[in-house]
Amino acid sequence: MNLISTIRTRINGRVLPMINMPKPFSFVGAGSALSLCREIAGTGVKRVLLITDGPLFKMGLVDPIVASLKDSGLTVEVYSDVVPDPGFDVVMAGVDKLKAFKADAVLAVGGGSSIDCAKAILMCHANNAHPSTLTGIWLYARPRKKILPFFAIPTTAGTGSEVTIAAVVSDKVAQMKYAMVDPKMVPSMVALDPELMVGLPPFITAPTGMDALTHAVEAYISTMATAETDELARMATASVMRNLLEAYNNGSNIQVREAMAVASSMAGLAFTRAGVGYVHAFAHQMGGLYHVPHGLANAIILPLVLEFSKIKCAHRLADLARVSGIGKSGASDSQLADAFIAKIREMNAAMDIPQTIKELKREDFAKIIDRALAEAHGTYGVPRYMSREDSSEMLTKLLA
Repeated sequence: MNLISTIRTRINGRVLPMINMPKPFSFVGAGSALSLCREIAGTGVKRVLLITDGPLFKMGLVDPIVASLKDSGLTVEVYSDVVPDPGFDVVMAGVDKLKAFKADAVLAVGGGSSIDCAKAILMCHANNAHPSTLTGIWLYARPRKKILPFFAIPTTAGTGSEVTIAAVVSDKVAQMKYAMVDPKMVPSMVALDPELMVGLPPFITAPTGMDALTHAVEAYISTMATAETDELARMATASVMRNLLEAYNNGSNIQVREAMAVASSMAGLAFTRAGVGYVHAFAHQMGGLYHVPHGLANAIILPLVLEFSKIKCAHRLADLARVSGIGKSGASDSQLADAFIAKIREMNAAMDIPQTIKELKREDFAKIIDRALAEAHGTYGVPRYMSREDSSEMLTKLLA
C-alpha cells in the first residue's frame, strides 16, 4: 500500500508544478474590502449574489459591503444561510438562490465555510450537478465547466480559502467531509481587510490562526513541496509565530491582524500546490463525525503528527524553527525540531486550546483510521507513512 501511495504522490508532485495555478489579485489593508467592491463594479457585472453566514449578516458586518456595491450601481442579493461545515443541502439551496436571482457574479464574505460554500455553489451551478458528483481532484474527475465571476473577502485569518483551489463540503448523512479540488474555483480578486477582523473574539482567532500555521507547516514538510511553496510556507510560519499570540491577546491591533491575514493567504498558496498531510486527514474526520471546528482539530493534532513525522523531516522543522527565531544558536536539527514542536504546544496552552478532543470515542477509531488513511495515502506528500497501529496510538493520546 505504501509503495502504491508513494508512486501516486510522486506523480502528483511531478504534475502539479507544471500546471499554472491561478492567483487572485489581492487588495490588502484597512478599507480594502470597499476598494474591491468598487473594482467589482468596474468589471461589467450587474447582479451580485453575496454569500455569507447568518451571524455575520445579523451583526451587520456585511452591510457596508452591500451598501458599497449598491452605491456602485450593482443589484445585490444576500444568501446568509451558510453554517459551519456546510452540507450538501446548504450548497444546493444556494444554487437555487443563484438561479432565481439570475446573478452574474458571486462575492463570498466570511470565514472558510462561507468561501468554500460559495465555491461549491458556483461549481454545482456551472455544471448543473449535485456536489456529491463533483468531489475529488480535477485531475482525476470528469471535466468541469468554468464558473461565474467570483470574488472573496475573508473575515478570518486561517483557511486561506480565498486563494486555494479547494472547497470542503460535508455529507451530513454519511458524517464525512469531501473536497472539491479545481483551479476554476479560485476567485479572480480578493480583499484582505484587517478592519473586518479586529472584532474577532479570541476563541475564534486562536483556532483559525493555528489552521493557517498547519497549512504552512504541512506544506513545508510535504514531499510535493517546491521552491516557491517553501518560500511561502517559511514566511507564513514565521509571521504566524510572531503575530498570533498578539492577535489573540490584543485583537484590536490592526497591524497584527493584517499580518495574520497575509500569512493565511501565503499559507493557502503554499498548500494549494504542495498539499497538506495527516493533520488535515484526521481533522477532517473529527469535523465530519463530531463537528469539531476544523482549526481547533488541526491545532490539537498538529504537535502529535509532527512528533511522529520528525524522524523523516527534522531538518525541515529545524528550518521553520530558525526562520521563526525558535531554539538556541548552534542547536542540532533534532533539537530545533523539538523546540519548534514545543513552541506549538506552548502557543496552544497560552490560547486555551486543549490537548485532547472530548468528543472522540474509542469505538470510532477503526472508522476514523480507515477514512483518514484513505484520504492521505496517495494524495498528500506525507514525509512518513502511518500504519493503523501508529494511527491508533495517536488517537489514544487524543482521548479526553
